[in-house]
Amino acid sequence: MNLFRTKPVEAAPHVDAGEVTGGPGGEATLKRALSAHHLVALGIGAVIGAGIFVLTGHAAANHAGPAVVLSFVIAGIACGLAGLCYAEFASMLPVSGSAYSYAYATLGEFAAWFIGWMLVLEYTFAAATVSVGWSGYFTGLLDSISNGLGVSVALPEALTSAPFAVRNGHLTFTGSIINLPAIAIATAIASLCYRGITQSAFVNSIIVLIKLIVIFLFMGFSLKYINPDNWHPFIPEAKGPEEFGMGGVLRAASIVFFAYIGFDAVSTAAQEAKNPQRDMPIGILGSLFICTVIYIAMSAVMTGIMPYTMLGTPKPVATALELYPDLAWLKTLVEVGAIAGLSSVILVMMVGQPRIFYSMSRDGLIPPAFGRIHPKFRTPHVGTVVVGITAVILAGLLPIGTLGELVSMGTLLAFATVCVGVPILRRTRPDLQRAFRVPAAPLVGVLGAAACLYLFYQSFQANWLWMSGWILIGLAIYFGYSRFHSKLNA
Repeated sequence: MNLFRTKPVEAAPHVDAGEVTGGPGGEATLKRALSAHHLVALGIGAVIGAGIFVLTGHAAANHAGPAVVLSFVIAGIACGLAGLCYAEFASMLPVSGSAYSYAYATLGEFAAWFIGWMLVLEYTFAAATVSVGWSGYFTGLLDSISNGLGVSVALPEALTSAPFAVRNGHLTFTGSIINLPAIAIATAIASLCYRGITQSAFVNSIIVLIKLIVIFLFMGFSLKYINPDNWHPFIPEAKGPEEFGMGGVLRAASIVFFAYIGFDAVSTAAQEAKNPQRDMPIGILGSLFICTVIYIAMSAVMTGIMPYTMLGTPKPVATALELYPDLAWLKTLVEVGAIAGLSSVILVMMVGQPRIFYSMSRDGLIPPAFGRIHPKFRTPHVGTVVVGITAVILAGLLPIGTLGELVSMGTLLAFATVCVGVPILRRTRPDLQRAFRVPAAPLVGVLGAAACLYLFYQSFQANWLWMSGWILIGLAIYFGYSRFHSKLNA
């Protein structure tokens, strides 16, 4: 029965804006420095990235056609239901552990560990995966600069791609040495996160502004080139179970769900928000709404200015612009926007994971070093270093293609847990004060969990072996260490 022991929970008292200067024993604590607009920017920074600059074209060309717009709507609804549940938990329990802490209060220790282990997939491996994508866009930008200057400033291919590849489930050598740009960006952002949440949030806000300007420029200047004929048929005739038709639209929804990953990272900053009871729901739901509208608009414009069959490239936005010589000047800006967009995704992922480790360490489930706070920078510096080193190694050595879907799967399980947790805690602890309440909580919770588990199953069929291996590693750690060191043993 110890597997189902829950952590005692009390709603946090109202926190006024200001800085918390020390813990009960005088030790350093996390710094309350984030306002509502910081939290919204964190959410946008995490979400607007690979979804627009990579996944939209792939999903449209191979699965949904112009109906990729519907795929974003479906994925957005699933995230919206989960987002409502996150908002209630984050305003009631403004702690750094996100879904891990919520599961510990509702479903028990084993479920909390399982979700925490899934969140490692979401944050750490997503940071590494996006670093590899950043490297591709950075290399493309160097090529564009070389063409403009007439002098090559590009890096050798052996230094811009991974030395290993995964083929038929086995690691093989590619002949490359290392992915140097991916290592550089992962190292730079980990260093920034080490120095403080205020600096990280400030840099993230600037990056978010840059990529939003680029996105709005693309949509604004592309409007006059839209050909409505490209939207017909809106849902192409099915050619297979997951190739066009409604089956393709649903499959595309499970793919573009990766585009929404990260809005929950806002909840990991709850312990650093100035007024979490008010600002956490604004940050979570506000960023999710803005990103959903942008995704729908971008996918409509992209499929309107170019036949969807031509969008299946690694850089679909730039590919669409290549058809129109008048918009050639936008291509370099799009590459800059993509680099900025992916940078902010890496930053928010590296902000989120150390704070989850911080909460798990405080509960005794991982070594106490992860719970240490830097006395000067007020950041969980040990966790930041570990996450940064792990991301650097993975980004430099592996292409991590398969792990993209594993990241989505881990996130979907976390979302489903939060959706289930809200109605459970409403029933078991109706006395807790809730600054934000999910309307029709039982219905929203069930529908949100069902939607997330359905999308999880779509990906699990193709990646069950990798996912099963990750789960087994997590079980070994829990039963070998965490169960015996848990603070609840006392």
